[in-house]
Amino acid sequence: MSAASQNFGKVAVLMGGQSAEREISFMSGQGVLDALKSQGVDAHAFDPAKRNLSDLQQEGFQRCFIALHGRFGEDGTVQGALELLGIPYTGSGVMASSIAIDKTMTKRVWLSENVPTPRYVLLKQNDMGPEAQARVLQSLGLPLIVKPAREGSSIGVTKVTQTSELPKALEDAAQCDADILCEQFIAGDEVTCPILGDGDDAKALPVIRIVAPAGNYDYQNKYFTNDTQYLVPSGLPEAEEKAIQAHAVKAYQVLACKGWGRVDVMIDAQTRQPYLLEINTSPGMTSHSLVPMSAKAAGMSYAALCMHLLASASLEHSSTPKGGA
Repeated sequence: MSAASQNFGKVAVLMGGQSAEREISFMSGQGVLDALKSQGVDAHAFDPAKRNLSDLQQEGFQRCFIALHGRFGEDGTVQGALELLGIPYTGSGVMASSIAIDKTMTKRVWLSENVPTPRYVLLKQNDMGPEAQARVLQSLGLPLIVKPAREGSSIGVTKVTQTSELPKALEDAAQCDADILCEQFIAGDEVTCPILGDGDDAKALPVIRIVAPAGNYDYQNKYFTNDTQYLVPSGLPEAEEKAIQAHAVKAYQVLACKGWGRVDVMIDAQTRQPYLLEINTSPGMTSHSLVPMSAKAAGMSYAALCMHLLASASLEHSSTPKGGA
């Protein structure tokens, strides 16, 4: 066991959880767990849906690697509990996590800071009738995107190309969330840009260009098929990639994210203007996931990435993690 891995003490890899992304979280968590163990870390799986978080304190865990996705894992709730328990954790803190999980709140902050993001209309579950639909169509036109405001992994997302498709799209999104985000559709290249670090030290990793079958980068094509192409290097002009990286870093910083994140972007095919869609503060770490892919292109192995993230575990109110290196 290396000195570095000994300094981390007993580590919990939080995986599973209660969100719609539970299955994906197990895939991420198992990958992280295996990687940390391979580096000599005393790491253990921990499913907050099955166990009380207070067990972490009682069983002497000194750090948590958060491999939870979606609500009750990526939304500030677990982060707040770990703050109260005094156990350092990976990724963003309470405020950044709670804002970033909500795509509407994220857009509001970004727009106030001149970060480009598609136009949107927010609907509520109890107000999706004809008048609301007319407002959406008038404001955004067709095609448009309908999605739950606080889900990930493309769950509940529909591309609406005809007026007749809008009611079902809204109902599908409303099954997942009381807030439904209707968004301007941007036709063009789909890319993603991972970020590592904190504050002024945040750095963008290489941009990945995503080429999905028929342009449909959905839940199935994200995780369970090998039909989607991930291009890194992206093949974009250097100036365009650098501009996207700069936008992504700014978007990360204005939300006060830390540790790591991943910003999803659409590039308008006509104007080449990038539009930022959302930021993930607990990105996937599965075999199909994008942050490990980008890190590898930058010369960082999966295991090295996991160790780097674990080393960055912290508490918002403490500058020195307990059991830290």
